[in-house]
Amino acid sequence: MTRSLTERRKLPRHCKAGSNPITIRVFRALCKLAMTVISLMLFSCNNNVVFSEFQPVQHKLWDKQTELVFHFEMKDVAIPYNISLQLRNSHLYPYQNIGIIFEELHPADEISIKDTVEFILADSTGKWKGNGITLFQNQFLLKENYHFPDTGNYTIGIRHIMLDEQLKGIEDVGLLIEKVR
Repeated sequence: MTRSLTERRKLPRHCKAGSNPITIRVFRALCKLAMTVISLMLFSCNNNVVFSEFQPVQHKLWDKQTELVFHFEMKDVAIPYNISLQLRNSHLYPYQNIGIIFEELHPADEISIKDTVEFILADSTGKWKGNGITLFQNQFLLKENYHFPDTGNYTIGIRHIMLDEQLKGIEDVGLLIEKVR
């Protein structure tokens, strides 16, 4: 038996108009509670993250002289850490690679470690690496199994060393520090 599109279908008894509004509110509240619990469980699974922060690039043009600075406190120096650079780029980024200067300033403000690194953002055919559709997120390991020498407040500065004075297409730059498992 076929039904026309304009024909009304009967609702089950428990869904009829005039259902108990308290039951509906309780059901909605339980759904929200369940979603909150599931979200907390998913986010708390990665307790190895010590620091994670993204900074937006002003006007989506990263000036060559602009250093993005990240501040964090290191409390436990007995265990090793992985330090990763995170980049979000759009299709407007004109190159396959990016050169970065990474500078770490120790708590004593006397020791500064600089490193120059290059990362590949697209393959040889121009296909972007990383996750995304219009904005691509990549994560690159800067230091692996790194032991911070001292406890205290650290500063890490990141700037690009590409030829362009204003580099377009890089939208956010992030720093991720995780305990090594």
